[in-house]
Amino acid sequence: QVQLVESGGGLVQPGGSLRLTCEVSGADLGDYAIGWFRQVPGKDRDGVACISLTDGSNYVRSNVKGRFTISRDSYKNTAYLQMDGLKFEDTSVYYCAARPGPFGDISIGVPMEYDYDYWGQGTQVTVSS
Repeated sequence: QVQLVESGGGLVQPGGSLRLTCEVSGADLGDYAIGWFRQVPGKDRDGVACISLTDGSNYVRSNVKGRFTISRDSYKNTAYLQMDGLKFEDTSVYYCAARPGPFGDISIGVPMEYDYDYWGQGTQVTVSS
């Protein structure tokens, strides 16, 4: 059973930074992709970024690109979401999720919730002055 644990959320002022961590365990993760999603109450869960644990190819959606960076440490089975220049509208619960391969070219588009089989519990990010 694959398990994911997010950490790194918190309260930050506009313009500040946070780094979210997603630790993955429970399976041979050689051919998995990790996606980051976010959700505010009453709205759908939106894909933010995704990365292949195998080769590091990744995608970051356009409305956060340049502020958010996704990376991974394949030896630690860990993915990261570095968030800089945070804005009020980034306030959300952030989730990481895992999808097993094969998944094709992970860099071609926004991660979709239905492609991901395993989910973490979420971590709250609040941007407030």
